[in-house]
Amino acid sequence: MRHANQILFGLILLLSAGIAVTAPAGLTTDQALTLSVVLVTLGLWGSGLVPPYLATLMFFAALLVGGLATPETVFSGFSSAAMWLVMAGFVIGAAITGSGLGARLGAAVAPHLSRSYGGLIAGLMGLGVALSFIMPSSMGRAMVMVPVGMALAEALGFARGSNGRIGVALAIALASNLPGFAVLPANIPNMVLAGSAERILDLELSYADYLLLHFPVLGLVKAGLAVWLILRLFPAQVTGAPDHGEAVAGTRRQAVLMGLLLVTLVLWSTDKLHGVNPAWVGLVLAIVLLSPRVGYVSGPGFREAVDFGTLLFVAGALALGSVVGTSGLGAALAQVLLQALPLEPGRDFLSFVALSGLSGATALVTTQPGVPAVMTPLAQDLATATGFSIDAVIMTQVVGFSTVVFPYQAAPLIVAMGLAKEPVSTLVRTTLALALLTVFILLPLDFLWWKLLGWI
Repeated sequence: MRHANQILFGLILLLSAGIAVTAPAGLTTDQALTLSVVLVTLGLWGSGLVPPYLATLMFFAALLVGGLATPETVFSGFSSAAMWLVMAGFVIGAAITGSGLGARLGAAVAPHLSRSYGGLIAGLMGLGVALSFIMPSSMGRAMVMVPVGMALAEALGFARGSNGRIGVALAIALASNLPGFAVLPANIPNMVLAGSAERILDLELSYADYLLLHFPVLGLVKAGLAVWLILRLFPAQVTGAPDHGEAVAGTRRQAVLMGLLLVTLVLWSTDKLHGVNPAWVGLVLAIVLLSPRVGYVSGPGFREAVDFGTLLFVAGALALGSVVGTSGLGAALAQVLLQALPLEPGRDFLSFVALSGLSGATALVTTQPGVPAVMTPLAQDLATATGFSIDAVIMTQVVGFSTVVFPYQAAPLIVAMGLAKEPVSTLVRTTLALALLTVFILLPLDFLWWKLLGWI
């Protein structure tokens, strides 16, 4: 596998060098160099030939030394709300685990989920789907679910690196992210899409219309496919009921922590009312948990809990989208793809697949939140080329950016696996397989659903 990755990265390196030298497709010299740096970075992230944090540092250095982007753009990921929500998540996870609350909650749900491995994975996926309606952050959902899920995996005897524990980690990672694409306020790319549609096209997305259009296929059916895939790729057996008698007995500290988490959950769920970003709510909770008088997470515990390598990777993934957007590279690539696509009024299925594929391909370069910034300005031209309404063209972006091919596209997936302390390579296998199932099963099914609803 590593040899194949080396060959693949070698091909990417040759392609990048060719782009840097020739500046094809009307790209400026700086855009060609930026694209080369981006491709090499994506190749390093995807192949795992070097640790993700090292690839991120190389990405930063190449852009800064080459004068291809400003420090403000390169380090924009560090100032993003998502970055600080990740940091808060490490602290919250450490508090839940260290206080024993995770073990207690795991023991509480174990009787309902531990009857079978399939029931466990399906139950965790169902919990993620439900949380998508009340928590406006996939990072937040991962932070709540990972400590509980890992405690449950431990109670069931799944050791680190075992199929069972990896399956639990994957179920939580996918459940905290993928179903949320079908619920408008649940994921950041959805909200970026809503904001760009309103700002650029004066188009306001309806919560109900969005839910009806996307949730049945991209929410429920895709969640079911993810469960089936995890069970096939990482089979395991629950050999017996866990002994959770000790964990059932709660303590006052656990009760206080539960109260703090419930208050945080309410504030996350009502961010539209009070206007405070979920990241800043999480930051305040992290401060409380780190305070000496509260003492849920000590200084050494903080240093152990916060994975700086993961933080660097998240910052790099977020910055990549900013770099591609500010350089004009994203729009230039989208225009090239637009000219190459077989778009024609009356060829509805082909146009639907092409538009979804265009958004998905854009997400490979810009990451998910960058797709609306690149694609929304092209909506009128795409509507003319396909005969679709502007609303339908906008909504095809969701089909594209919700199809995760590589984990770097969706930082919450990486964060969830980091919190669970399971290898990201297992996530790559799963996202690649799920992307293929999406193309061959969900895309045709989604097209029929859109037809039935009269969107196409």
